[in-house]
Parts: sequence; structure tokens; C-alpha cells
Amino acid sequence: MIKAAPIVPGSPRLEAVLERMRLLHPKVIDLSLGRIEGLLAKLGNPERRLPPIVHVAGTNGKGSTVAFLRAMAEAAGRRVHVYTSPHLVHFHERIRLAGRFIADDRLADLLERIEQVNGGDPITFFEITTAAAFLAFAEEPADLLLLEVGLGGRLDATNVITTPAVSVLTRISMDHMQFLGETIQDIAAEKAGIIKPNCPAVAGPQADPAVMDVFQTSAEAAGATLALAGRDWWAEPLGDAGWRYSDAQGTLDLPLPALPGAHQIDNAGTAIAATRHLPFRIADDAIRQGVAAAEWPARLQRLCRGPLTDLLPAGWELHLDGGHNDSAGQVLARHLAAWTVDGRKLDLIFGMLGSKRPLDFLAPLAPYVRRLRAVAIPGEAASVTAEDAAALARQAGIEASSCPDVASAVAELVVFGAGEPPARLLICGSLYLAGTVLADNG
Repeated sequence: MIKAAPIVPGSPRLEAVLERMRLLHPKVIDLSLGRIEGLLAKLGNPERRLPPIVHVAGTNGKGSTVAFLRAMAEAAGRRVHVYTSPHLVHFHERIRLAGRFIADDRLADLLERIEQVNGGDPITFFEITTAAAFLAFAEEPADLLLLEVGLGGRLDATNVITTPAVSVLTRISMDHMQFLGETIQDIAAEKAGIIKPNCPAVAGPQADPAVMDVFQTSAEAAGATLALAGRDWWAEPLGDAGWRYSDAQGTLDLPLPALPGAHQIDNAGTAIAATRHLPFRIADDAIRQGVAAAEWPARLQRLCRGPLTDLLPAGWELHLDGGHNDSAGQVLARHLAAWTVDGRKLDLIFGMLGSKRPLDFLAPLAPYVRRLRAVAIPGEAASVTAEDAAALARQAGIEASSCPDVASAVAELVVFGAGEPPARLLICGSLYLAGTVLADNG
């Protein structure tokens, strides 16, 4: 099994550099390519000296799809660079160099070089860190770069690349409407902005057929070939026996994905469809190994040790998920429905940013939840307050109240469940909340 490199605390030097960057270049979202194009030109255009790129955009499933791709390519013996965001605990999680998180000192060196080259020119924090990633990737050999879009696609800082090996589009749903548009078609069009002329593209399963229409139109306008789920490739569950992937190149019977949830079959299928367009072949055995070995934290992750789990009575379970929009709520609800088979009751610990739609996330979960305790996300000024989050949960039909923090919520739910059969607890609603839980729980 491919294991993730361990997460270690950020060095004081790196944290000081990052803090200076945050102060000089506030964490604002300003979608544009001009600033980063100018900075990369001053750096000698490292984005033009990268290994073959799989560029991944979408609302849900980007990180999981990247995790499957990495596991498959590494099982085939390939050196793989990865760029993802946001990080959960430590910033260096965003940049993997040939399978390992970038060293803190190296990242600090890169950021200081970029700071000097950029001078006082306007730049966003994400643009500067993306430039650092491109420099790191250009300076260390690899066979493949998995490049995840930060926000949107068309104007995201990663979209300065011109000839990806393949562009990948995962599930689209309503999120970041203030930046991407108020309709699913608007959002899909922004995501499809990563499709490049004469470069292949792959699209995963979609809930709304209108999204596929947008993708097809965008591909035709770019002169790009597009492999659509359900038309050009298929990922079909086979129950406990696993699942089957099929396309024009053949059929693969595969083990269930290492990442929990039926939706991960879609993400693993999207990853396999992307491998068909790489400049090297990934053998069927490596694909099977990757499906069974992929790791991606805070995606229905079970927590088995640490201070939070120490609060649980024997037989109780604690899980963590970072989903935070309507589509994530629907996908999560399908998993919760499967959980009900064993008769174990489910309680939620919930927190969410104010820029999201809590009711849209919670409504699908309501039929499966016994009680909920709401918390504010530590250190996030944009968090919904615990009291407001509890009120929203009650609107969704869930018995709910507020707690000062996650540990208090766990302890309170344990007290309420005393004398009853062991229960399941799920912490959910935000990747930022998930990150604090992973940090605090060790």
C-alpha cells in the first residue's frame, strides 16, 4: 500500500515567511491571469518546463481524483508531483515533490526568491504560492504533475499552462457563486475553461445533464476531444464484489476503492479515464493497486486514535468529512443511508463557513441524524456562529444545539448517548473545520 508522507509541524522560518506573505498579499480572491503571468515571466517561465500535466477542475471530487491518479501512477513506478489546495494542517501539504511533501526550508527559499523578484507588484497569496509550486516542479525531475485548480478554472492561477496531457472535470455543483456565476451552466463554463485547444479532456459523472452540454460545447469550441462519463466510459458498481470500469480500450474488474463512499467509484473511474491520455501506459495491475491504496484525509475518514477518540466509550466510532456544499450533502446522505443498515445511531458535529449554504448541505442528511451539536470553526472570522449553525440545523429538521468546541461537542453527545447502544459521530461541514480537528487530534 502507498502511504502518505507524515505531516510534520511547519518550521519557524517557513511560518514566518508565510505570515509575511499573508500580510503583504492578503488572502483575497481576485480571479485573473495577468499578475501571475507577469511574475512567472520574471522567473523565467517555470510553467513551461514541467512534466506532463493532468489539470483537474471541478466542485466536488478533485482531491479524491488526484489521490487515485497519484496512487495509480506511483504503483506503476512513476515519479509524481502534486499540487492541491487548501491544506488541512500544514501548508507544505499543498506541494508534493516526487511523492514527498516539499521540505519547509526549500519552500521558504522559493517564496523568498519570488518575493524578491516580484518586488512590490500586486499579487495574491495564492498566486505567489502557485508560482513557488511551479518553480519547485520545474527544478526536480518527475514523470507526471497532477495540478488541481484552486477556484473555478478559466481564471485560476493554475490555468497558465497551455498544453496539458489531459484536462479533467469532476462533479460540478453550486458553490462559490459570487465568483463563478449564479447558474450551474455558468459554473460549468468557468470550470471548463481549463480545456485547451487540441488537448484531450475527461469529464466525470454529473447530476445535471446541462453540465455535460456545457462541457461538450466548450470542447468543440477548443477543438479538443472529450471523453464523457456514461457515453465514452463507464464506472459501474458490482456490490460487494467491487466495480467495473469500461471504455473503448477494454474492461477492468476492480476492488472497491480505498476511500469510503459509493461516490468514490465515480472519482476512481474519472482517474482511470484520465490515465488513457497519458504519454505512458499505466498497467491494469497498477490501476488495481492504486484504487485499493489511495489515501486522502477528511473524506469520510475514520479517526481511530487521539484525544477526541479517547473521549468515546467502547464501541463508538468517530468519522470526519470536509464536504461543504449541496452536492457533498447529497453524496454524504447516500453514505449515511448505507450506514443505517447496522442500526447504529448517528450524531453530527457541524460547522460551516458563512459563504456556503448550510441548509442545502444539511437537508439531505436530516433523515439519518439523531442529534447535532454545532460549533464555530476556530480561527475563521467567516465561520457561521455555533448558535446560528444550530438554528439552521433545526430548520433542516434536526434536533440541535451549540457547543463551544469539538471536544465539548463529543463529550456532550457521549453523555446524551449514555445507556444506549454505541453510536457513530460524524464531524462535517468544512475542510477548515476538518483541518483543525486533524491538528488538534494529532
